[in-house]
Amino acid sequence: MSLGDDHGYRGDTGSRGDDDFGGTGQTRTRLPGTADTDAYGAPRRQPRGSRSLIAVVGVIVLLIAAIAFANRGGDDSDSPAGAKPGGADPTAATGVKPVKGKSGGIPTGYARDEQGAQSAAANYAVALGSDGMYDKSLRDPIVNTVYAPSVADARRDDLDQVYSDEKFLTGIGLQPDGTAPSGMLFVSRFNPLGTKVESFSRETARVSVWYSALFGMAGESSKTPVSQSWYTNTFQLTWTDGDWKVIDYTQKDGPVPVGRDQRASDAEEMADAVEQFGGFTYAR
Repeated sequence: MSLGDDHGYRGDTGSRGDDDFGGTGQTRTRLPGTADTDAYGAPRRQPRGSRSLIAVVGVIVLLIAAIAFANRGGDDSDSPAGAKPGGADPTAATGVKPVKGKSGGIPTGYARDEQGAQSAAANYAVALGSDGMYDKSLRDPIVNTVYAPSVADARRDDLDQVYSDEKFLTGIGLQPDGTAPSGMLFVSRFNPLGTKVESFSRETARVSVWYSALFGMAGESSKTPVSQSWYTNTFQLTWTDGDWKVIDYTQKDGPVPVGRDQRASDAEEMADAVEQFGGFTYAR
């Protein structure tokens, strides 16, 4: 869940305006801004003339490198689980089952190692950024699953204050009860690109998740069309009741890649994509 600066809100255990909601006040999550985005149906820009043979060769080189990486053998089985904190590790299969079960659709039961901590952080980022956070009946189970019991009650109260604020809801295009207007589809989806272990022990772990966020309202008359933004969340995890759980997390912008010359999809195409393409379960 993100609360945007453009709307004057910061949420999860973050703040609304300049006021912190409970907890440590360290967690601050923002909704992807829409002020600088183009509306749907923007005309396609003509390719620049400099995209010639050099660009084609570059793409081929990248494809070859990707194919070579995908076809690497199983000799790296020791590297993901034994990764050094702060290092960049390939997101390769290890043969270790990432999770043992699910709770409310959220993967749970992670291994008590770095791989398990990274899987937990990525999946929890997806849950906290989902549209389910805007529905009280769905939000409570998400909070109970993601957060450690020692902080879950406080986080739930903080989130209830944020998501019951009528000004916030109407500011992002929702109705006062948190539902999308007729003919509209509300989109809030976080898509992790990678994880990094900042620190790790048997009892605690600090893991960063780099992700892109899709946020907005898909519909012909939408004033907040679905846009993409990039963030990095750093989760403080604790091992409790046989699983990794969130104690707190912070967020920062980026890294943000350069956008390509692609035509923005219209509202109908975007809504269809969100409804037809499901999300992933992430694991190292």
